[in-house]
Amino acid sequence: MLHTDIPTHGEILNLAAATGPWCLSIYTPTEADTPTPDKNRVAFENQVKQALQRVDDKQAHAALSEELADLLDDEDYWRYQSRTLIALATPEQLLTYRVPNRLEASTTVADRFAITPLLRAVTFPQSAFVLALSENAVRLVEVSGDRPAQDAQVPGMPVNLNEYLALPPLGRSPHGRLQGSEGRKVRVRQYSRAVDQALRNVLTGLDIPLILAATEPTAGLFRSVNSYPHLLSESLPGNPEHLSDAELAERSRVLLDQHYADELTELRTEFEKRRSDGRGLADLSDIARAATYGTIRTLLVDMDAVIPGVVADDGSITPAASGDAVGPDILDDIARRTLLSGGRVLAVRAEDVPDGEKAVAILRYAP
Repeated sequence: MLHTDIPTHGEILNLAAATGPWCLSIYTPTEADTPTPDKNRVAFENQVKQALQRVDDKQAHAALSEELADLLDDEDYWRYQSRTLIALATPEQLLTYRVPNRLEASTTVADRFAITPLLRAVTFPQSAFVLALSENAVRLVEVSGDRPAQDAQVPGMPVNLNEYLALPPLGRSPHGRLQGSEGRKVRVRQYSRAVDQALRNVLTGLDIPLILAATEPTAGLFRSVNSYPHLLSESLPGNPEHLSDAELAERSRVLLDQHYADELTELRTEFEKRRSDGRGLADLSDIARAATYGTIRTLLVDMDAVIPGVVADDGSITPAASGDAVGPDILDDIARRTLLSGGRVLAVRAEDVPDGEKAVAILRYAP
């Protein structure tokens, strides 16, 4: 079983905003439930040594060494890992995240954290809610990339259509007494509206996809009253009463993969269209300036690429003379500036960035 600690959007923004003379970022690929947990720890320890060699301030070196040694000595922590361990350390604090994405090993020492690889865990998270809705039953199933699916508790959720209709009719429209197929349609819509209202107790403020598992006409009637903005347009086929939570989760992951693939295709298509009006940028110098002045709406960046160097306050870039990948990274700084100015950053595989570039950007408006 994978053990994960995926940062929230707010945590990502805090990490992007953090600066200091000594910020260590260590990404270590790990194996979950390995019979030799020390293998993960030894790999991490070697990266720690590499990072500390770069810290020439004695006081900072001592504080960082103590924090990282405490983590290395934590036997229980090393028993429970995911696919990548991320350690972000300053002399004052050590933060760790275990993410289900397989990320490249890297070690960075700079005046800010390296966050671009971490963004992969939140760019296309394999998590969703599945609403299994029928006239006979309704349940909300929570799906994640690393844990078994489980029912989510929803206060006020109707049990089924018949029980909902048995409630006192106080305030109910006379249309609820319609007979025949039209009357049933009205009742199912009322039932769906009650389900939607109950879901607000759980979903309000979230941006996790909601996947509907229902047959027609129930699916269409629920969509007509749904208020959650992240309901996917495609539903899971079949009667959800006949599907277990695990089966719903398995089918939803296929749907999520297709949804994210379609989103990437749409973004690449939009980027090509925006090039003609000056809103699509592929030149790294132009992208760095746009990030600095807060004009990037969407940034696609290669999650595994590193371009050593710095971005100045005016947005100009200076590549590192030595090509040392342990220091500051231009791409990471561009991603950080985009996030802090309210832009969206998608950390993707190299093949998903148009034209083989390391990064491309879509601007909010033409320059």
